[in-house]
Amino acid sequence: MTAKRIKDVALKHFAAYGYSGSSLAHIAEEVGIKKPSLYAHFKGKDDLFLRVLQDAFNEESTLLEQYLTKETNDTLHDRLYQFLVYYEARYEQNERNKFMMRMSFFPPPALYDNVMEYVYAHLDRLEDHLVALFTELSGTGKPYSFDPRQMAKAYLCLLDGVCVERLYGGADRFKQRLEASWNLYWLGLQTYQQQ
Repeated sequence: MTAKRIKDVALKHFAAYGYSGSSLAHIAEEVGIKKPSLYAHFKGKDDLFLRVLQDAFNEESTLLEQYLTKETNDTLHDRLYQFLVYYEARYEQNERNKFMMRMSFFPPPALYDNVMEYVYAHLDRLEDHLVALFTELSGTGKPYSFDPRQMAKAYLCLLDGVCVERLYGGADRFKQRLEASWNLYWLGLQTYQQQ
């Protein structure tokens, strides 16, 4: 129970202050234990950080996969657009998602390779689910004349762009960037489909 409590508190600290700004002493204090007691559960700050990060990616990946694979009568257009809105809402309302996104774009330099392993595994899983979604839903209207994997890669590029805007510019700028980029992305799909 204490290890879980430590990870829960550490998540809040890492999400709010980043890796460098988080202190094991402050985490221990909030948990209600002394700093040396942390070492009964974790080897140190790096170990705690990476375990919190692993949990965050695993849990967020599961939630995003559930969202993408749920049964719905939505069109491909609505499903893809709503996923972008859902992703931003997860960032706004969930510290785990906020931590995960921030660390994806700003990993601690000393742990860069470790962090990017989780990031790329997450993106690969997300891409695979998007490919399945494009493959499944492209049959519900006019068929698309290009590779579902290419569609997924382009969509992930759009997602990355609006996520960066969310991190740097806030919610209002995210919405502006989303509307402009989404409309062009969808127009591109429609135009390519007609060729």
